[in-house]
Amino acid sequence: MNLKWEGVMPAVFTWLNESDSSALEIDFDTTQKQAAGILKTQGKGGSRMSGLVGSGTLGENSYLNTKQRLSLLKSLSEVAKEYSVPLISGASAETKYELAKIIEGLSKVGVDTVMVMPPKTKAIPSEKEMYEYYELSEATANDVGVTIMPYNNPDAAGYHPLSTDLLIRLAVLPKVVALKISTVDVSIIETLMLENKDLKILAGVDTVTVHAGLAGACGGITGVGTIFPKASITMQEYVLNGEWAEANKISQALNTLSYLDAQPLLMEYLKLAMGIHHSDVSGGLRTFGKKLTKQQIDDVRARYILAKERLEVLDLIS
Repeated sequence: MNLKWEGVMPAVFTWLNESDSSALEIDFDTTQKQAAGILKTQGKGGSRMSGLVGSGTLGENSYLNTKQRLSLLKSLSEVAKEYSVPLISGASAETKYELAKIIEGLSKVGVDTVMVMPPKTKAIPSEKEMYEYYELSEATANDVGVTIMPYNNPDAAGYHPLSTDLLIRLAVLPKVVALKISTVDVSIIETLMLENKDLKILAGVDTVTVHAGLAGACGGITGVGTIFPKASITMQEYVLNGEWAEANKISQALNTLSYLDAQPLLMEYLKLAMGIHHSDVSGGLRTFGKKLTKQQIDDVRARYILAKERLEVLDLIS
């Protein structure tokens, strides 16, 4: 695949069903069908999603064991290949050697690009330790035929933030295709672009898609775009064309839902919104995560309805 690494990429949900014993298990068929439905959607300008992110935060990742996760990604790789887009998934570990093994495993089930999160350690690594962690991941990626995307999430508890200097050093490694920057502080993106105008940066928070584009991001990884893909794709088309007023109209229409992408229960909230969108509320509530209260469910429904009404005015419901 000849990739430009720009555009929007959906972080798809892992759909679940109940077994005969009432235990939750992965519904591979529905997960594949919903991913395919998103990838076949076109924006008003005729473009489509430029990648597929599986088994991420929105995909129940923290609740899946290794076998479940690899089986899920193998099934999603079939969808990604059908639509000629890269399959992307994340990896994190306490040590660089554990990380290397994870990257090797992901490469065997069809993952093309690995989003590499900082080490899962309580102590903050030194810049030297952090660089060596990513350096080995890049070398491993080269050995097994995949690429990597350093993932900086300074807003989230539990993630060691990557310094600007470190990100700039990592970005020039041969197997690094892009940087994922998940923060509402888009000045980080602007600072990086001022240091290296050729960087490929993907935003990771739906609330700042337009602002990140102004700062220099060439695309984004979206949760809200799994629910309203036509709107998400079209907004990114406007961003890439510099049509900021038009892009901002869509951002404002999506605002009530995009807000949920920056909340601690983003997976549970947005998965429910996806269920409402597909008239499958019970399916949207099936999660290994936290159970929502009636008040939370009602709030998500109200936010979904308002966003849908606003997008219908803009002819952006696919």
